[in-house]
Amino acid sequence: ARAGKATVFPQAIGLAATFDNQAVYETFDIVSDEARAKYHDFQRKGERDGYKGLTFWTPNINIYRDPRWGRGMETYGEDPYLTSLMGLAVVKGLQGGGTGKYDKAHACAKHYAVHSGPEWNRHSFDAKNISQRDLWETYLPAFKTLVKEGKVKEVMCAYNRFEGEPCCSNKQLLIRILREDWGYDDIVVSDCGAIGDFYYPNHHETHPTAAAASADAVVSGTDLECGGSYSSLNEAVRKGLISEEKINESVFRLLRARFQLGMFDDDALVSWSEIPYSVVESKEHVAKALE
Repeated sequence: ARAGKATVFPQAIGLAATFDNQAVYETFDIVSDEARAKYHDFQRKGERDGYKGLTFWTPNINIYRDPRWGRGMETYGEDPYLTSLMGLAVVKGLQGGGTGKYDKAHACAKHYAVHSGPEWNRHSFDAKNISQRDLWETYLPAFKTLVKEGKVKEVMCAYNRFEGEPCCSNKQLLIRILREDWGYDDIVVSDCGAIGDFYYPNHHETHPTAAAASADAVVSGTDLECGGSYSSLNEAVRKGLISEEKINESVFRLLRARFQLGMFDDDALVSWSEIPYSVVESKEHVAKALE
């Protein structure tokens, strides 16, 4: 929608209110049809700036616990089971059936984890009083489902801390649970500016510098940053805070994702390129949104 016209569907909380995960799947199958049509049109025109790619930072599968949370409408509600089903439908609709050579698009499960507002202190808040039962029964089920069943290709780590560590360098969340227990080997991306929160004054202040923050985030498994802190990784290598080999693990995941989307191949080899631009905001898609 930030790159020209697109069919406008109900907000996520409205989709969740249907209790119809098949309808949500059909919605995001339409979204990815339009995304592919627009992407290939942009490529043919040589337009490669923001919001014209094939990775989408959705679904937001945080649990909507407090109606004062200003971003609650992005979620699928308060129930972990419903959120799991809805999130799974979104991922399958965006990424395609998984049987072809190329993924249709890439979805992103966010914000991992223990993130349910409020917004005003998210850059300094430490979710440190969460019981293990609440962690596993409330906050993690949807993420586990999208990783294990949905094969989601991106996970976005949250702004807040969890038990003292920022989520984007949190060893329990990113290494022990996500990578080791769940076997996730795809991209982890930071929320925008989240690495800066590690060292900015009056934010988390868990790290002394951008280099220290960036090195710790990559070592912990955050492959990609939305922000400017990772420009300090050269300095981090020089100071011995991280090795080039460790950075290469993240580089590999990032490049592999682009290969999975067919970004390095000619359109003639990518069947998704055959979706015509005429599907964008077509009468059929608008009718589905109205339904």
